Amino acid sequence: MKIYESQVIYPIELLYKMTYTCSSIKWNIFLLLKGKVFFYGNCMHLTKRQEQILDIIRLNKTVKVDILATKFKVSEQSIRKDLNEICARGLAARIHGGARLINTISNPTYEQKRLESKDEKGEIGRIAAALIPNDSSVMLISGTTTESVARALYNHNNLVVISNNLNIANALFGSKSKALIITGGTIRESDGEVIGENTVDNISKFKADYGIIGAPAFSGDGAILDINERAVSVGKAILKHSKKKIFVCDHSKLFKKAPHVICEISDIDIFITDKKPPEKFMKIADKNNTEIIIANRN
Repeated sequence: MKIYESQVIYPIELLYKMTYTCSSIKWNIFLLLKGKVFFYGNCMHLTKRQEQILDIIRLNKTVKVDILATKFKVSEQSIRKDLNEICARGLAARIHGGARLINTISNPTYEQKRLESKDEKGEIGRIAAALIPNDSSVMLISGTTTESVARALYNHNNLVVISNNLNIANALFGSKSKALIITGGTIRESDGEVIGENTVDNISKFKADYGIIGAPAFSGDGAILDINERAVSVGKAILKHSKKKIFVCDHSKLFKKAPHVICEISDIDIFITDKKPPEKFMKIADKNNTEIIIANRN
C-alpha cells in the first residue's frame, strides 16, 4: 500500500461532502492537512483484463463470476481475484456470485453522455494523450471527452493534472501522476464538476504546458460554444493560462446550438475530432495555423 499526496484548493467541508457523495473514491481520502489531501490506496494498476471487466460492469451494471470466467476463458477463482481487486479500489461492489456498479459522481444523464459516441471519444482521448509528453502539466476542463483524455493519460509519468471535475481526478487516481489538483469551488453532484468564482480564480494561479477543453457545440464558422456561462469562464481561463491549447470534440457537436462563445477555432493550436469538419471551418483553421487531427478507429 502507498500514500499518495494531492494538492487541493477547496474548503474542508467540501472534502467531507465528497467523501460521502463520491462512493468511487471515498475510501481513498485519508487526511486533510495544511491544504493537502493524502490518499491511501493500492499502488498497483489494474490489469488489462480487470479494465475490461470494469468496462463490462459500467455497461451492464452487474456481472456474474461464471459468465466472466467463460468469456475470458479463465478460472472462476481468477475472476474472483479480479473482482476483489476492482472492488477494493471502490470501483464496484461485490454481490453474491459477482459484482455490481456503484454510484459515481454523476447522474443518469451524465452516464448517458459518457456512452454517447463512446468509441469516438475514446480514440480522441488516445490521440490527445499521445501528444502529451511525460513530466508535463495539463489542465482539463470538465466533460466526458476530456475524461476520456484523462483515462488515456493514466500510464504517463510525473504529470501535474489540474481540473475542475472530480471524475477526471478519479480517473487518474493511482496513476503515475506527480500531482492531481482540483480547483476550488462548489461541487455539482450531477456530474462532479467544480464550479463558482473560486474555480476561475484558482485556475489563474497556474500556467500549464497544455490546456485541453471540450464543448457541447461548435459552429461551421469556427465558434466553440457552451450552454453554461460559468463553463465558458472556466474554458477561457484554461486557454489563457496554457501554452498549448487543444480542443477535443466529436462530430456530433457540430451545428448544435449554444448561446455562449468560449473562443474561436483560431484561438486553438490543435483540434482533435473524429470526422472532417466543413470546408469553411477547415479554411479558417488553416488560415490561423490550427492543426486538425481526425481520429480514425481503423
